[in-house]
Amino acid sequence: MSDVAFAYSARSEPVVSLTDLRIETAERVFLRGASGSGKSTLLGLIAGILSPQAGSIEVLGQDLLAMNATQRDSFRASQLGVIFQIFNLLPYLPVGANVTLPCRFSAVRAKAAAEAGGADEEARRLLGRLGLDADAVWAKRSTDLSVGQQQRVAAARALIGRPGLILADEPTSALDANSRDAFIELLNEECDAAGAALIFVSHDAGLADHFNRALDLADINTAMEVV
Repeated sequence: MSDVAFAYSARSEPVVSLTDLRIETAERVFLRGASGSGKSTLLGLIAGILSPQAGSIEVLGQDLLAMNATQRDSFRASQLGVIFQIFNLLPYLPVGANVTLPCRFSAVRAKAAAEAGGADEEARRLLGRLGLDADAVWAKRSTDLSVGQQQRVAAARALIGRPGLILADEPTSALDANSRDAFIELLNEECDAAGAALIFVSHDAGLADHFNRALDLADINTAMEVV
């Protein structure tokens, strides 16, 4: 990201305003910041959900701002795994179908899952790695799960098909300390196995030691005129 500025309206101050942010291939980065500091907005820009008023954003070698909305949606489905703060699980689908959903929208991720033994088997493996009994939850609706279980299902969905970049927005907020640390270690191991980069966003500075590098949004979010 270079010289990026984003505001939600022409009359408001920029929520994100940074000169340079570079994440290397397979790097695991912890991004901390206070509530309301723009962490989720920054992830939305990297994911192509939001478009800045100024600057350039390149993800996995692709210029996001050269794409139209449909192209960005397709790119995100194929190349990014996103763990949303509100999970965004589909309530009318069972857990198994929620986890394998990216493989239905992306031939790239479907192929990667097939090479790992098939979408269903890979989904079951990821659920198990994240501490869920796949057989017990597979046919349940996400609304029948606890918040912590839903968070793990969302993580499995983000990881399936080995996307090149994982964006995790407060993914441990519903977990206790022991479960949180185990979850982060498993997330890091899965990213290592896939060769994926990870941007993990949290307000909890105590998690930083789990990652290659820690950044504070207050340090990289600098004043800049929006044009």
